[in-house]
Amino acid sequence: MAHLALFTLFSIFCALVAVVAAGSDYYKTLGVDRHASDATIKKAYKKQSKKYHPDKNTTPEAKDKFVEVSRAYEVLSDSEKRAIYDRHGEEGLKQHEAGRNAPDPFNMFSNFFGGQQEQSRKGPTMLTEFEVSLADMYSGNHVGFRIKKRILCDHCRGSGAASDGDIHTCGGCNGQGVKLVKQQVFPGMYAQTQVTCNECGGRGKVIKKVCPHCHGHKVVDHTAEYTLDVTPGMPEGHEVVFEGEADESPDYDAGDVVLRVRSGKTSGGFRRKESSLYWTETIGVDEALLGFEHNITHLDGRIVTVKKDGTTQPGHVQVVEGEGMPIFEGTGHGDLFVTYNVVLPTTLGNELKQKLSRAFARRAGAGPEKDETEDKEEETKKEEKGQEKTEKEETDKEETDKEEENPKEEKDEL
Repeated sequence: MAHLALFTLFSIFCALVAVVAAGSDYYKTLGVDRHASDATIKKAYKKQSKKYHPDKNTTPEAKDKFVEVSRAYEVLSDSEKRAIYDRHGEEGLKQHEAGRNAPDPFNMFSNFFGGQQEQSRKGPTMLTEFEVSLADMYSGNHVGFRIKKRILCDHCRGSGAASDGDIHTCGGCNGQGVKLVKQQVFPGMYAQTQVTCNECGGRGKVIKKVCPHCHGHKVVDHTAEYTLDVTPGMPEGHEVVFEGEADESPDYDAGDVVLRVRSGKTSGGFRRKESSLYWTETIGVDEALLGFEHNITHLDGRIVTVKKDGTTQPGHVQVVEGEGMPIFEGTGHGDLFVTYNVVLPTTLGNELKQKLSRAFARRAGAGPEKDETEDKEEETKKEEKGQEKTEKEETDKEETDKEEENPKEEKDEL
């Protein structure tokens, strides 16, 4: 097992030597331009090294690429080596490194995995409240936004000096950043205490001429543009992290930008609570008594029809299943709750009066249809009675006529 590990490390070492000799474009290897800041280079290295990590990608090409990325970062993260590489290319860098030992593969792995390397400090997190529309939270969208932050000066690459030649080793601490100060503890007894160098502020270097662009501040103001991917059903207050996109500094790694996403407040319209949506629909008094059918335009533009027969009490809530918010990172939807607001008119028109009068008459059990039927029945009865009376009168008349004729016949016989 030990022989296999040594063989692997030796292979990587040989590959590293081959990469150095090949004259690679280190900027192209990391995917950055020649004016990239130290923070940009560090970010690119982290991304590329994760992609070609030997423990995650076991192909021979990935291993060679990982060595190449490590070499590129080693050169471009060192201001002295980078300056030589920019001026004289890799041949000049070779001459500069002549007589020096090639990078130790053990140290390379140790630094990469963080085994012996002290973890670099991370800058503060930048928390921003960000509003999107409820429609974006319902359907999903890509929303652009801008953030003002500080980035390393492109001219001096965060050194604060006008040029690399203006950076000198501090004479007060000989580049150590600290001094040993002799202090008396007791009479006749002294102790040495290590303190931060007051001449260089602990950096070990001093600047003779400051950068004209950042005036020695090492950072400049910058407005960065980003895109937020709003996922359908994203919860209120959901936090989206943009790693390493906060303020930059040569003293620490950039912190994270955290967007706390909320839907913008609007008057009226849809309201949200978790996966449920709420809507208030206004109806008239005639609709509250006789029923209605209304169309509601949903957040995605669809038409949702709500209807109700019979009476509707003020404040009545109707549940429309499956028309709420999408379930975040899941399937299905919540429900839509429609609350009805009944509005009484200030005046009643004739048409509305008649409509309501008929409605109340039906509810009282004496609707117009029933009245007409009864009237017809009464008329029919009257007609039948009149006809019977007429027939009786005609019969009586005939009998009377017969009686008058009979006495005359009797007289003739006599």
